[in-house]
Amino acid sequence: MIFVSSRNGTEGIEYRDTKRHLWLISVVAPIVPGFGAAMLMLTGNLAWAAFAIVFYYVVLPIADTIVGEDPNNPPEEIVEKLSTDNFYRVLLYLSIPIYYASFLLSAVAIGTMTLPWWAFLLVTLGAGISSGTALTVGHELGHKNSGADRWAARFITALTGYGHFCIEHNRGHHVYVATFEDPASARLGESLFRFALRELPGTARRGWALERERLARKSLPVWSSRNEVLQGYAITALTALILIGLFGWIMVPFLLLHHPIGWFHLTMANYVEHYGLLRQRRPDGRVEPCQPRHSWNTNHIISNLMLFHLQRHSDHHANPMRPYQALRDYEDLPRLPVGYAGCFVLAACPPVWFAIMDKKALAWADGDLTRLNVDPKWRSWYERRHEQPAAA
Repeated sequence: MIFVSSRNGTEGIEYRDTKRHLWLISVVAPIVPGFGAAMLMLTGNLAWAAFAIVFYYVVLPIADTIVGEDPNNPPEEIVEKLSTDNFYRVLLYLSIPIYYASFLLSAVAIGTMTLPWWAFLLVTLGAGISSGTALTVGHELGHKNSGADRWAARFITALTGYGHFCIEHNRGHHVYVATFEDPASARLGESLFRFALRELPGTARRGWALERERLARKSLPVWSSRNEVLQGYAITALTALILIGLFGWIMVPFLLLHHPIGWFHLTMANYVEHYGLLRQRRPDGRVEPCQPRHSWNTNHIISNLMLFHLQRHSDHHANPMRPYQALRDYEDLPRLPVGYAGCFVLAACPPVWFAIMDKKALAWADGDLTRLNVDPKWRSWYERRHEQPAAA
């Protein structure tokens, strides 16, 4: 499809979204764990239990590296028309039943087969990774003004019992991103695992507090059917009860592992998206507005097509209401070395992550630690390491 607009009211502009139908990858990608679970049930070959993990953390990073990046931008004059094309919104909705189907196929495999503990764990891990990725869809729909879109966002975030996500993300993270006060912004020198211990409870508390404040302004009790966090949790609880009723108590350990795995997958995304970046305070004490430079960006094609352009995170935070298909790249941004899947592998090994990303962050800040969100535990170490020798 060709989008047509004009520049300065006279010069004609035409733009073809060459990735228009490639976005279907975002719709079919969630079936990966379900496909592995289905093949496990059909063949009995336990190797299929590892299919999703191998795909996400071996095949995908390699494909990203081989295929490379796509810096292509829609012209600014086209962004509005591109944003209002309903085709892209429909794709978000189509992905929701695929995510649920993949989750349910994994649950059926767990509930109907006698698996060794390691195969049980691999199937659950694959399902949890996929369901954590489903939060990408909740992230996109949760930014919309439509009531239907926001309900769809609650439905998909309920897959991992993360009902507080949209509230916290929109009214918490987007307000405090890249500041020391934000539990969802990682600090320089903070490992992924230390970050998770701070981020997971911190965002849950903030999401609940923000919803309590919203309800209080409407003179409604927090324990109310109008509580959007509780609405999401109710969907999660109903799904759990149905699965337990169908397959028995084996669903309890499955769900108790599946949900936190999904949470941790989002935590890994939060970790790499803003690692070490800091918004500066103005003389009046207020924090500067969020700019593209306050998020790490990557244009790796394959992973972006699987994540509805989540990796063009810089433009998202600068323009939160801009839909995924219209997100733009900018020059002079802090850039990740590879797509998210590869970065998650790096982040899981903190010495490797620090060796790569601390150098990139310090280079981005021209060695000025005051421009970075530094973990207090490591500030003095960084200062000594980068201290300039006194002039003779």
